[in-house]
Amino acid sequence: MLRDKTTPTLSNGQQAALDEFIAVMLQRHGFDISVFDESFFEKSLEKRLGALPCRSVADYLEGLSDNSTEAEAFYQSLRIGYSEFFRNPLAFALLEQTKLPRLLDEKKKTGHEIRIWSAGCATGQEAWSVAIVLDELICVLGKQADYRIFATDLLEADLVVARAGVYNAEALKNVRLRQLDGCFVQQGECYAIADRLRSHVDFTVYDLLDESTACPSASIYGDFDIVLCSNVLLYYRPEVQRLILDKLRRCLAPGGYVVVGESERQIVERTGGFRFVAPPATVFQIATIRR
Repeated sequence: MLRDKTTPTLSNGQQAALDEFIAVMLQRHGFDISVFDESFFEKSLEKRLGALPCRSVADYLEGLSDNSTEAEAFYQSLRIGYSEFFRNPLAFALLEQTKLPRLLDEKKKTGHEIRIWSAGCATGQEAWSVAIVLDELICVLGKQADYRIFATDLLEADLVVARAGVYNAEALKNVRLRQLDGCFVQQGECYAIADRLRSHVDFTVYDLLDESTACPSASIYGDFDIVLCSNVLLYYRPEVQRLILDKLRRCLAPGGYVVVGESERQIVERTGGFRFVAPPATVFQIATIRR
């Protein structure tokens, strides 16, 4: 919430000023920022004020009304697009050692494909990480089954990077040497995802907050064996977190898994409807209601 006009930072006062800010962004510029967690919103505003010659929040708000460029810049500052390969090591270890091998065995028997959704995929590292693990299990362990990864984000600019699948050496610090050798092709000082993985991953624009859809249209019907939604929930208000988790729950196949970030375990526990699979890894299944 906002301080008075003489202070360029934020405090717990003046809800009306915060409401005015939200209203200006929506009514004048078409950006709904009411969905974001208030503390995250405030920190983002503090950073923006520090980068501009504004004496106070009131000065910033006054100029924002007719400044569509600054409104766009502030809104984009709320769209966190950071990602890493194998960012959640405990969850990936659980997937690699037990859940994905089991899925490969099950799908081999039925002839169906493994279906995975990387929701809020940013620049693609999470989706490619899962593809790397599956490729390794199929190639090294001889577990034959098809798989499809649907990776979505709201920002087309991030998806352009994800589709290109080219990363510098620093971005690959969590990738094992054998994975680097087997799943990437060196291009100068960078590394590109191998072609055999690319046919298994689709990157499309999708708004996770769209209440009119249950899943990305590219997936047609959802029915995902795994949904990864890491480091997305923590940026939103509790009611929006519940909306997202309800959507993920509804698009899961029976027995499917949801993977969230390590800092989001309490959000899932507080919201309810899911159970831990193997704590402390942040992998969940739909909770069974006992009668």
